[in-house]
Amino acid sequence: MSAQPAPGQWPLPPNAFKAALSRGEQLIGLWCSLADPYPAEIVAGAGFDWLLLDTEHSHADVATVLSQLQAVAPYPCSPVVRPPVNDPVVIKRLLDVGAQSLLIPQVESAEEARAAVAATRYAPTGVRGVSALTRATRFGRVEDYAALAHTELCVLVQVESRRALGQIERIASVDGVDGIFIGPGDLAASLGHPGDPNAPSVVAAVEEAIGRVRAAGKPAGLLTTNPAFARRCIDLGTTFTAVGVDVGLLARGADLLARTFTPQAAAPAAVNRSP
Repeated sequence: MSAQPAPGQWPLPPNAFKAALSRGEQLIGLWCSLADPYPAEIVAGAGFDWLLLDTEHSHADVATVLSQLQAVAPYPCSPVVRPPVNDPVVIKRLLDVGAQSLLIPQVESAEEARAAVAATRYAPTGVRGVSALTRATRFGRVEDYAALAHTELCVLVQVESRRALGQIERIASVDGVDGIFIGPGDLAASLGHPGDPNAPSVVAAVEEAIGRVRAAGKPAGLLTTNPAFARRCIDLGTTFTAVGVDVGLLARGADLLARTFTPQAAAPAAVNRSP
């Protein structure tokens, strides 16, 4: 039998995603926008390194994320949670239910990056509210949780606007930022190509941003549903790369099956989009 902790005591859960990211390993992920634990568990066994549990562009809330975290816990993939906004109250609640890796959307400056990091730290270095009996503390069983929690928390920030592109080096310099994610969808809109992340100027901006993030010494991330572009970005240096979206897999798979048996149900060609 494996060694068990003393009754009433548990170690701080390690963050395998953060550890692998710090080692420079290539981590392939899947976006989860179906706000329910059942589909999250289905894809958790597929072999991805990480799953993005999205609350920005889905109807998921903190209770949904709690159920998803519980559903994927038995599997070796790591959950990363995206809050709807860079807000300390929302971030606090997600951390309390056990999220250890966060992807913060719409970060456009070093000040906003520092605010995101501060939301994950207890005073005196941050503003996270203290509760000793949360799921994150294993209900009070993790000794010294408040002093140690930050060592296993991973803060990723999204650069996804023209303004944010100009701030990459400053954002990367913020202590506690563990990685920078390039958001092609919002970036395309900010650069004047809404709905078209494949526009040449958008692609060029993404590729340049990856290089700048890497040159600044931070891991770079991306979401794209274009396999060729995903491989291109990996070659350029992304190390946490999401290559699909659960909603897209379901919708396009259903489209293909319907067209196979009912040609009259042919739908317009799908456009490659990234949330």
